[in-house]
Amino acid sequence: MHSNLQASKILCASACVVFWTGLANPSSLFAKGMEAGPSVAALTVARASISGTVTDETGAPMPGATIRVKGTTLGTVTDIDGKFSIEAAAGAVLQISYVGYLQQEVTLGGQTTISVQLLPDATQLDELVVVGYGTQKRSDVTGAIGSVKSEEFNKGVITNPVDLLQGKMAGVNVTSTSGEPGANQDVIIRGIGSLRSGTQPLYVLDGFLLDNSDNGIASNPLTFLNPDDIESIDVLKDASAAALYGSRASNGVVVITTKKGKAGTSQMNFSASTAWSSLANQIDVFGADEFRRQVVAVGGALEDFGANTNWQDELTQVGFSEDFNFSMSGANTEKFSYFTSLGYQNQEGVLKNSELERFSGKLNMNQKAFNGRLIVDYNLTASHTENLRPSITSTISDMLYLNPTIAPYTNGEPTLLNTNALNPLKRYELYSDHAANNRILGTISPSFEILDGLTYKLNLGVDYSSTNRYQQYKPYTEVINESNISDGTLDVGISTNTNQLVENTLTYNWNNYQHNVTVLVGHSYQKFLDEYRVTSARGFADNNIEPRYQDHNSTSEYPTTVNSSAVRNELQSFFGRVNYTYADKYLLTATLRADGSSKFGENNKYGYFPSFALGWNMAKEDFMAGSAFDNLKLRASWGQTGNQEIPSKITKASYSEDRLSTGGGSYNTYPIDTDATSLDGYPYGIVFTRLANPDLQWEVSTQIDFGIDFAFFENRLSGTLDYFNKVSSNILLEVVPADPVQPTSTYWDNIEDMKIHNSGFELALDYSSPRQNAFSYSIGGNFTVIQNEVRDSPYSVLTTGAAQGAGQTGATINGYINGEPIGAFYMLQFDGIGEDGLNRFKDINGDGQVLDNDRSVVGSAIPKFIYGFHMNFNYKAFDLGFNFNGTSGNKVYNHTAMSLFTKAQLSRSNNTTDFAVQYPEESFNNSNTVSTRFLESGSFFRLNNATLGYNLDTDRLGISNAFQNIRLSVTGQNLFVITDYSGFDPEVNTGSTSAGIQTFGIDRFTYPRARTFSVNLNLTF
Repeated sequence: MHSNLQASKILCASACVVFWTGLANPSSLFAKGMEAGPSVAALTVARASISGTVTDETGAPMPGATIRVKGTTLGTVTDIDGKFSIEAAAGAVLQISYVGYLQQEVTLGGQTTISVQLLPDATQLDELVVVGYGTQKRSDVTGAIGSVKSEEFNKGVITNPVDLLQGKMAGVNVTSTSGEPGANQDVIIRGIGSLRSGTQPLYVLDGFLLDNSDNGIASNPLTFLNPDDIESIDVLKDASAAALYGSRASNGVVVITTKKGKAGTSQMNFSASTAWSSLANQIDVFGADEFRRQVVAVGGALEDFGANTNWQDELTQVGFSEDFNFSMSGANTEKFSYFTSLGYQNQEGVLKNSELERFSGKLNMNQKAFNGRLIVDYNLTASHTENLRPSITSTISDMLYLNPTIAPYTNGEPTLLNTNALNPLKRYELYSDHAANNRILGTISPSFEILDGLTYKLNLGVDYSSTNRYQQYKPYTEVINESNISDGTLDVGISTNTNQLVENTLTYNWNNYQHNVTVLVGHSYQKFLDEYRVTSARGFADNNIEPRYQDHNSTSEYPTTVNSSAVRNELQSFFGRVNYTYADKYLLTATLRADGSSKFGENNKYGYFPSFALGWNMAKEDFMAGSAFDNLKLRASWGQTGNQEIPSKITKASYSEDRLSTGGGSYNTYPIDTDATSLDGYPYGIVFTRLANPDLQWEVSTQIDFGIDFAFFENRLSGTLDYFNKVSSNILLEVVPADPVQPTSTYWDNIEDMKIHNSGFELALDYSSPRQNAFSYSIGGNFTVIQNEVRDSPYSVLTTGAAQGAGQTGATINGYINGEPIGAFYMLQFDGIGEDGLNRFKDINGDGQVLDNDRSVVGSAIPKFIYGFHMNFNYKAFDLGFNFNGTSGNKVYNHTAMSLFTKAQLSRSNNTTDFAVQYPEESFNNSNTVSTRFLESGSFFRLNNATLGYNLDTDRLGISNAFQNIRLSVTGQNLFVITDYSGFDPEVNTGSTSAGIQTFGIDRFTYPRARTFSVNLNLTF
């Protein structure tokens, strides 16, 4: 069945390629039909042929410039000599545009030839940047805000919108936790500032504040959003920019703006792509012949089954992906605009039974009335996502350590392994983890200009998500040593998440010749309800019917269990902002937000978060006239943001029933009758499980920022330089009481005096060349230096990552340590193998023995440097783009190697790498203790993305009346990575959390990353 499925997908991909080939030479498909008769427009208004030339500021021709007849679908592009021809009526307006240049409009007055010279857009200084509850001109922005437009996004197979940003922005580190389709991302903006809330920023989609709560689907919660619908992503990095979002902005804010209809344009777009993904890198385990030699060489008991099997090949596949998107947008009048889209994406992973499928729909509308005083924005996003997952940990473990002399199949069936263990090929047939999510997000935002300059806006929105998840093992009685497999199991999880938002804002704009003032005040109320229920059952009939579709009754041998939970939270906020500009030179921004959260007790229900920022457009001063600077702006800001991402109800007391069940089982209740000899004499008692804590305070992040925005050489070279210092205080943590006599084992508290410091520099540069002989290029990059440090911590180590597995569970790998970087690896330092064949570790404190107090900090999981750069080349109708990214100064703990690649494993005829035999004198009985033996460099340099594209000349093909543009392109993702790391990939984080504290930089049986190639078609008509 699997081979048939693959064959059908190959045929489907081939059909797509044939279809696109036909479109690449479509005159036979369309031209005759178009020539059959004149269009309605031609019958109504007489049109004449207009020819012309488009040049840049140097007079060089501009191939690929777009010419459109305003208000119609008619359009064309210039040829390699910058020339064009189009039919238009007298009085029509031609719009001439090119990326990076200012658009020009030419009104036709009977002429038949025109010449147009486009001027560079001055680095988009007047472009609008999305800030909290509004927009600002880039030249007026005082905070640190990074922006990426749709044409700059990473290309290829993208399921998670934040992948569009990877390597694109200074100060923003996007790390994939694994190579699984739709895998979660660690998004770190200017370092990590909290123990509990992880790294996730606040996501704002078209003005709606999303919730980062788990919605029951294993993939990233942002996968419901189609990346093809996104117009731009703005990241608010400093406190001045983010403070208006208050208590949820301590990790930064990512503002996602989807596409809207544009005035004067009406068009349809269709895109299609087919992609092939394969395992990017194999771990160098022993081949069968080398395995036989090594087992014998170490004195092990060789089990030779005569085959030569590469289990990494057997358990992976070439994954096929498909992506189709269709959209319509336009503005019929000045009063109404729209954008609507439908999308379908299906992505297979490199492991079998690994797939993410998404159906998405989008509708954005804008309606104006009362001469533009009333404006209504309507946004609707809907998606259906299905996620299929294999048993990742077991599969990765099997592909690396299974004996390579075992044949994968015997008589056409997966070989039953010795000791009746499960062949992982059979596991693919038996195990499945399937989740189906339905999500709909709708907002309506009417605004009304009450008086000139005074506008009231209401923002109403609901985000509803529902997920059914089924994890099951079909019964397989031939496996006798794994009872959950022989009996069959089923876990059914049902999740629903509801996020409701009501916001009211008043905005007043006042300006005269020198002064410009904007005042914003508002109120926000948001309510969250998360419900979860899981039912677990075991013991199913082996009748070839999946357990999820079988009837099942609870039995005494296998009782069915049901666990349910529900959490409701509320957040109420009052906020205000003042923006003042004098003479377009001197800028001031001040904000204040008061947040009240149901998560906190009565004594500290509200938190207050202010910020201030100053800016100076120095280039506009008279004394700068004639200087080398086309733009020079100085910025400075100070502000505070908060964190309320802590468990609900922790400030309220909680109780449970307890009872002495056996002699020493409990002492929380006492017998009524002192002579009681049965359980009836011990009634249920009430005990504390959580103490009330009304004094718990908000965690606060205080940040300063100093920045410079600059441009040279007629704005061709532009950039920003920022210094930031972020200090988190009032750290929230679940702690163990110092007094052993306490009614509860732990309680929540603010850690007095403890601080987390993040400071560093960000540099971003971009250069665009002038066009010469139809050739142009642009290069750019960003570089960030971050120093983190935990200060004044009363704890020796707060574990963030611990080892797992037999004999390893709970051993600290990394954590928060006073005076050290975040995610510091804290362990013994490996010093070779001793004469006894056992590990030898360094005696750090010099007391003559090696104990736990000889552990030390040996590196950090958080990189000291992150960087990315891009190169784009254009020649005539061709374009070529490269995107690179990387990190330096971070470590990765290879938990996979610690668990599998040992001499003891090899001696038992389990496969390993040469890591296991690097010390010939090592004993089989040597333990795999957590130490620097398994700590490796995590630095890497990656060609993340490369795209080659070609824009067909629709005018020469005779179909310009039907197609404004036809583009063909090929894209490669993860084309190469340079690293010293020995695992699948250094960009990894799959360790388990410890007491709710997020882990960093641990590689434990990680789903490997893929190398992907895609063929893409884009039509605009």
